[in-house]
Amino acid sequence: MNIGNRSVLILLLGFIISFSACKETKKKVVTTTPVTFTKEGELSIYNGKTDSLTTKLSIEIANSDYETQTGLMYRESMDANQGMLFIFPEEAMRSFYMKNTKIPLDIIYIDREKRIVSIQKNAQPFDESGLPSTAPAQYVLEVNAGLTDQWDVKQGDRIEYSKN
Repeated sequence: MNIGNRSVLILLLGFIISFSACKETKKKVVTTTPVTFTKEGELSIYNGKTDSLTTKLSIEIANSDYETQTGLMYRESMDANQGMLFIFPEEAMRSFYMKNTKIPLDIIYIDREKRIVSIQKNAQPFDESGLPSTAPAQYVLEVNAGLTDQWDVKQGDRIEYSKN
């Protein structure tokens, strides 16, 4: 290839590169709708020793695989009188994590008799560390961080819930 052809080739490549660099690219705009609370039932927590009502919550219920995997991810907030109840088909050791969860939570593990078996307090947003139960659980209740202390909820307390 001679110098003239090489120069033409270089100029042509330069033109192609500059033309493609100046080409407008359409930006894809992604809008998301905030995930909001949908009341699907009510849940009461009772003191395990006195059987007196500790607190009553409006709950969302997660019982499908998708709902269980998503949980409270992407939520901006949750009211103090709200929670999410996860219902599993059988009792087993459970472990939750906070991936894509923006709000700190208390995670309450509950056995098949609906007795609280353990609590993971103040789970931090976006933390992907496992937060396991200390005993087999069939239900898991997530509430805002600090509420289990505020309500004085303890291992041995019990829950009752109803669906709408």
